[in-house]
Amino acid sequence: MKAYKPETFGTMLDLSRNAVMSIPAFKQYLVYLNKMGYNCLYFYNEDCYEIPEEPFFGYLRGRYTVEEMKELDAFADSLGIEIIPCIQTLAHLRSFSRWKKAKFEMNDTLLVDDPRTYELVEHMIKTVSECFKTRRIHIGMDEAWELGRGQHLDQYGHEDGISIMKRHLEKVNAIVKKYGCRSILWSDMFIRPWNGGVYCALGDKGVLDVPKEIVDAVPKDVELVYWDYYSDKKERYLNQFKTHAQFGCETWFGGAVWNWRTLVPNNRWSIQSMVPAFEACREAKIKHVVLTTWGDNGCECSRFANLPSLLYLAEYMRGNTDEAKIKAKFKRIFGMDYDAFMRLDEPDFVHFGPSKFERASKRVLFSDLFVGYHDAIIKEGQDKIFAALSEEYKAYAKKSLKWRYLFDNHAKMCAVFATKYTLGKKTREAYQAGDKTELLRLAKEDYTLLYKQLSEYLEAFRKQWYTENKPFGFDVQELRIGGVITRVESCKKRLLAYCKGEIDEIPELAEAILPLEPGRGIAVANDYDTIATPSTLWGSQ
Repeated sequence: MKAYKPETFGTMLDLSRNAVMSIPAFKQYLVYLNKMGYNCLYFYNEDCYEIPEEPFFGYLRGRYTVEEMKELDAFADSLGIEIIPCIQTLAHLRSFSRWKKAKFEMNDTLLVDDPRTYELVEHMIKTVSECFKTRRIHIGMDEAWELGRGQHLDQYGHEDGISIMKRHLEKVNAIVKKYGCRSILWSDMFIRPWNGGVYCALGDKGVLDVPKEIVDAVPKDVELVYWDYYSDKKERYLNQFKTHAQFGCETWFGGAVWNWRTLVPNNRWSIQSMVPAFEACREAKIKHVVLTTWGDNGCECSRFANLPSLLYLAEYMRGNTDEAKIKAKFKRIFGMDYDAFMRLDEPDFVHFGPSKFERASKRVLFSDLFVGYHDAIIKEGQDKIFAALSEEYKAYAKKSLKWRYLFDNHAKMCAVFATKYTLGKKTREAYQAGDKTELLRLAKEDYTLLYKQLSEYLEAFRKQWYTENKPFGFDVQELRIGGVITRVESCKKRLLAYCKGEIDEIPELAEAILPLEPGRGIAVANDYDTIATPSTLWGSQ
């Protein structure tokens, strides 16, 4: 690819999925961005920032104070990096909704047309406009699935989502302009409603023909972000840029380096998908490009684990495709081998290979030993791959004091996986075969070892978290991993009781594990609540 220099070339930190990056780690991240050639950072924040008029906004969530935001902005500015607040003014506000300090459509979407909604939004805009020097504010508005289907329907009657969205955008944009700023927003909710819920044109459809009423719903003084992380085909990205051009306003591209709904990064897919995306950006003359890093379902993955793909893509943007030069630059900046960091991806590839959807790490960690339906997709011999990875990461950890915590976390994680991967399957098979000798051995040896390994992993994970983030949010990880530790001990006790004749049966182990169909369904679940148990974890479902 020829050198391509957009006006804005940035990345994004998701700071609202429990891992609120500490001020020292944030500043180090900014230094690295500067060294790699980025000049922008999206400060993605749903509710983890202080709003003086809203004491429950980000309450007990590690929110950034006004002083901290100003400090970060000044530091970024000294490096030539523009921090753009990337907030939510419609959906994605589930955490705040629990306090019932505003009216909501249903779960996470503010009630459009309610006066309190615009009071809250103005407080958001006022705060971030005062904390950040930029005159650009990203107002979110993506994935508002509930729009017009809940309280708005009850109070105001039926109205199509686009009309509601148009009116809301006009009101929010007016507030943004009141504070001397310009609005940026995600574009999906202006395409999905009339395109069968689909964001991109699929198959042979090519460029979408945007209806006039939809084009008219978007003010020409806002900027739309087309976000897409899911394709390695340049044509798809080009078609979407042509679709967006019909709106007549500035189009940004939001790509991604992958690290969400998982314990480890996916640098390989990040590069594979963003290289053709960047080619399309160059061809379409896109002026603003941002690489998102999300943290869905707990933000367990280190943000620094994506440094290889961030550097590679920054170099690719400059026209440098010489891997030897890229690797040498990585070593100069980060003091560690590029290839070592790329190996951080590997635990997720054990089941399915390099996939953008199907990942192994979270599934292996949280699948239950007695009711683990993911045992249906276990492949023989792959526990040995995890064991080898654990030893590999141990060796890398010894080579770098700076990154020891990161590789040590991976080493202890994979030690857990090596023991736990087949343990539920072995337990069920021995139980159904009536082999109490094997059950006794598993309980005394494997379950005991796993308990110890999990405790060591939790400590390593705690070190990683506290090195990079504020302490808030780690309670979730301790509840999750602590729950696994408790289950290991509980299952071990029941196995011993069964082997001693103190109980007559273990009903869960008598159940057959049903086959799971491949594809984007239950077989590839990457969220804790859908992995840990078939029983209900949330609410009254």
